[in-house]
Amino acid sequence: MTLRSYLWGMRVSTVFALAGWALVVLYIDPEKSGAVGQLLFYGSAFLLFAGLSILFFTRLGKKSDGPEEVAVAHIGTSFRQGILLSILVLILLFFQEKGILTWWDGLLVVAGIYG
Repeated sequence: MTLRSYLWGMRVSTVFALAGWALVVLYIDPEKSGAVGQLLFYGSAFLLFAGLSILFFTRLGKKSDGPEEVAVAHIGTSFRQGILLSILVLILLFFQEKGILTWWDGLLVVAGIYG
């Protein structure tokens, strides 16, 4: 798989994740749907944030390192960092939803994920 085809696949997947997240936000009432609605929201948000983060980190690695061969070597790192960043965002969103997010809780989550 070339870098070009990988990036196009990630772009298309991210657009589908954006559409899914938008549909969940627009058409699902969280008070009526309960845990299923929250699971759909967090699942679609995870896919959206992961896709955006992976594309961002891949683009960042491609610009800073130069040749395409080096960017291909860093795809695994970009994928891991994108997944970790989306997990971080979702944990912070969950804490905010429950009303327990404070600045030191946020720092503990960051330290737990990236520490």
